[in-house]
Amino acid sequence: MSYLVLARKYRPRRFADLVGQEHVAKTLSNAIALQRVHHAFLFTGGRGVGKTSSARILAMALSCEKGPTPDPCGVCDLCREIASGQSVDVLEIDGASNTGVDDVRTLREGVKYAPARARKKVYIIDEVHMLSTSAFNALLKTLEEPPSHVVFILATTEVHKIPATIMSRVQRYDFKLVPTARLIDHLAHVLTAEEIKFHVDGLRVVAKQAGGSVRDALSLLDQVIAFVGDETITAEEAAQVLGLADNRLLFSLAESVLAKDVAQAVRTLASVLDKGVDLIQLARNFLTFLHDLEMVALLPHPETVVDLTTEEITDARRLAKKLTPGLIQILFERWARASCSCAMYTSYG
Repeated sequence: MSYLVLARKYRPRRFADLVGQEHVAKTLSNAIALQRVHHAFLFTGGRGVGKTSSARILAMALSCEKGPTPDPCGVCDLCREIASGQSVDVLEIDGASNTGVDDVRTLREGVKYAPARARKKVYIIDEVHMLSTSAFNALLKTLEEPPSHVVFILATTEVHKIPATIMSRVQRYDFKLVPTARLIDHLAHVLTAEEIKFHVDGLRVVAKQAGGSVRDALSLLDQVIAFVGDETITAEEAAQVLGLADNRLLFSLAESVLAKDVAQAVRTLASVLDKGVDLIQLARNFLTFLHDLEMVALLPHPETVVDLTTEEITDARRLAKKLTPGLIQILFERWARASCSCAMYTSYG
């Protein structure tokens, strides 16, 4: 039997399963319970935060044999077909490869026909911002007054590219990036279910690298699990397999910079290279660390805005005492400039 990656195995099947999108889950659940479901939705937000999953859950909620219900059973034939992407009444369209007027005309012809089995025919158009201007214009009338058996769900990562004429015809739902702490909790839940040993610091490395994306976090976790095998997931191993500098290296580098110890800074960078850490990623991580250091220096309770442990915040406070007025801004500007130069050099080979 082929292996099912964690991002697919733990894909949300109910609104309650959505991670960090409670505002979306509550609004859609209430709309279904009150029978006030709109005919067109726009789901917008970063990658891997649950837009397409929410579209499928909404389709299941409207089509479930026990529904319409805000809590689809997930076991009836209709729910299983929709969850697996095999339902003839739930059409998932890739906006990137169906950009023209002819594609929209085909869609408009299809909406005239009633659903084969479900109550509603649901059109999920992913990356809808990729449609051409003429395609958007061709979609306007159908999107404004579709047949009663049709629901449109548009998904995009670039909402600023959606025409105002489309925006005025849909209900917009903004999906948030998931905070690191919430991602850590979710990863811990997954690993507990998988019976894999871990340290929370190891999950913190993965969650920070995911940048608020649940899908990215699970994909990275798959990679880390393959690396550690039957061993416990630690921060050191997670950083090693992902080509990242762990926080200890960042603290060491900051110590050297603030002490103006060039030799120690070079030795630290040499050790980073020996571990196979990507220099561009190191530069980005160090910029984030400088930001965290400034927050620790300015705020009495920085734990609400920085992704550092209690012990790391204590160490950061010690470092922050060495900062002179304006130094952190100078360091940030120069390091950002060096990061851009490094990225350009790498891209041009």
